[in-house]
Amino acid sequence: MKLLQKIALGGGCHWCTEAVFQSLIGVEKVEQGYVASVDVNASFSEAVIVHFNNEVIPLQTLIEIHLYTHKSTSNHSRRNTYRSAVYVFSEEQHQQALEILEDFQIQFENKLITQVLPFEAFEASRAAIQNYYYTNPQKPFCKQFINPKLQLLLQQFSANTRTAQLNHLKS
Repeated sequence: MKLLQKIALGGGCHWCTEAVFQSLIGVEKVEQGYVASVDVNASFSEAVIVHFNNEVIPLQTLIEIHLYTHKSTSNHSRRNTYRSAVYVFSEEQHQQALEILEDFQIQFENKLITQVLPFEAFEASRAAIQNYYYTNPQKPFCKQFINPKLQLLLQQFSANTRTAQLNHLKS
């Protein structure tokens, strides 16, 4: 029996984030919705909860992919809606995520703004927009915003990507 772990990730549109993590080997389930943390981050922000098999895809790889598939160095005006965050479920996970972010900083020219925050609450998106990309891959939003992220997976993280699931992107 495999033991799944979970992490919540936010940074961009949850349709995009959901599609990215649904496309990875070792990710068993992605819950799309809104996550809240504590204190100044207690408001809900678009995010996903990723249930993953750490023996197949480690947390380090998930966070690396997350950093490259949203604007992790840009503190733009929509950060209340699209908080750049790794939401953790334990103190051990908190420490691990902080170390991972610190290690990846050298790969980015600008400072990472991604925060490590305690997970406090989750509200699922309405059913009609869950699994958005894989239900609507031909929609203009999917082609313009999600396809480039999935193509990045194929190029930079192919060993972790369900490539057969993304055959429609190969030219």
